Parts: sequence; C-alpha cells; structure tokens
Amino acid sequence: QEQLVESGGGSVQAGGSLNLSCAASGYTYSSNSMAWFRQAPGKEREGVAAIWPGTGTTYYADSVKGRFTISQDYAKVYLQMNSLESEDTAMYYCAADSDGRVVDGHVPHPYQYNAWGQGTQVTVSS
Repeated sequence: QEQLVESGGGSVQAGGSLNLSCAASGYTYSSNSMAWFRQAPGKEREGVAAIWPGTGTTYYADSVKGRFTISQDYAKVYLQMNSLESEDTAMYYCAADSDGRVVDGHVPHPYQYNAWGQGTQVTVSS
C-alpha cells in the first residue's frame, strides 16, 4: 500500500515561493499520474497540478499556470510554487492514482485518486 507524506508548507508573503515535497513509501514506479490538490476552508478540493511519469505529460489548473511547476524524481513529487497569491492559501495534498484512472493530461478529480497524504498547510499573506 502506497503511503504519501507531504512537507514544505508554511507561511509566506504574497509574491514569495514555496517548494512542496511528497515522499511515497511502498512506491512502485508506474506511468500513472500523481497530483497535487488543494482545499481552502469552505471550498471543494481542486486539482492544482498532475504529472504522468511515463510520458512526462503535465496538467495545471488555469489559476496556477505559469506560477507552479510539478516534477517527479522516482518516489518523490514536488510542487514549486512561485509568485504566490493570497488565493493560494489552502491545505495542499499529494495524491496517487494507483489504478490508472486518469487519462494523460486530463483534469484530475479527487475521486480518481486512491492514495492521499495528510496535507501540508500553505498560507499566503498579502
């Protein structure tokens, strides 16, 4: 069973940067996607970015394009976040699609992912 542990969250001022990391234990390399989701208080969990290791395909939500970069190094997934805005404040979760439900490049939805981390808080002050 794959287990995911996020780190790297914190509090920054608007315009600042953070680099989130997700370490996967029990990880078996696959071409299936891994993704970052976020959830702000009172809002639904949304897919921020996803990566398909087999093809190198990535997905970004419109709200983070040009500011966030997702990358993977075997059993670790990273989310480099630059030019942070107050609207980026949320709990960020790493997720893995062990069953290959998400088609390359398609919008990731929470129900498609079957392994989740505990989350790391990102707070951006303006």
